[in-house]
Amino acid sequence: MIDLHSHVLPGLDDGAEDLLTAVEMCRAAAADGVTILAATPHVREDFPTTPDQMLASLEELRRAAGAMIRLLPGGEIDLEELAMRSFDELAGFALAGNASYLLLETPYSGWPLGFGAVVEQLRGRGVTAVIAHPERNWEVQENVGLLTPLVNAGALVQLTAASVDGRLGRRTQECSFDLLEHRLAHLVASDAHSPEVRGIGLSGAVAALGDGELARWSTDLVPRAIVDGTALPPRPDWVRPRRRRSLFRRRD
Repeated sequence: MIDLHSHVLPGLDDGAEDLLTAVEMCRAAAADGVTILAATPHVREDFPTTPDQMLASLEELRRAAGAMIRLLPGGEIDLEELAMRSFDELAGFALAGNASYLLLETPYSGWPLGFGAVVEQLRGRGVTAVIAHPERNWEVQENVGLLTPLVNAGALVQLTAASVDGRLGRRTQECSFDLLEHRLAHLVASDAHSPEVRGIGLSGAVAALGDGELARWSTDLVPRAIVDGTALPPRPDWVRPRRRRSLFRRRD
C-alpha cells in the first residue's frame, strides 16, 4: 500500500513532535503494509513551512528510518497560500516529488467559492489538484455534489483512512462511501499526525471498503501512478457495503 498524506516530519507542524515519534510512525506504517509514505507537512499561515525546511527534515528522517519504508516529499497546501507563494515555491511541495500533482487542504467548515477556479488554474499549468479529506467538511457531508465540478475539472479526491473505516464517526464514513459511490473519490491516505491521532496505516480502510479491487485501486494503483508519473488506472466497479445492524439496536 502507498500512503500519500502524512504529517510524519518532526517539528514542522502539528504532526510528529520529534524524530523518535516520526520513526515510530514509520515503523507502524511499515508494519501495517505501507511501503511508500509521503511526508506532507502543512503549508499555511500558522505553519509557514518552506520547501527547504521540508526537504531538510525529510532527509533527517530518511537517515533515521533507514530502509524500513520509502519516504517521499510533499506538502499539504492551504488554499490561501496558493495566492501568496510563487509557482516555483509551490512546485517544491509537489506530491510524492511529482511536479504534476499538488495536495490541497480542504477546510473543515465552509466551502471555498473559488475552489473550482483554483483547480482549473492549476490544470492550466499542468498540475492536478489532489483534494485532501473533503469528507470531513460539513458542507460536503450535506452535499457531495460540491465535488462534482472539481473532479470534472480534473481534480483527484483523497479520503482519510480513519473516515473510511469509521474511526472518525459514522457521518464521515457515510460521506466517504457517498463520494466513492458517486465516483468522486480516488485515493485513501492516513493523514496521520502521531501514533495516536488518526493512527497511521491503511489496512482498516481496506477492510471497510469490502471490495479488494477498489481497495487496491485507491491504496495502491492510483497513488502508485502518482509516484511513478504514469497514467491513472481505470476505476473498478464497486458495490457499497451494507451497514451492519447492531443486535442491540433500540426499537423506536
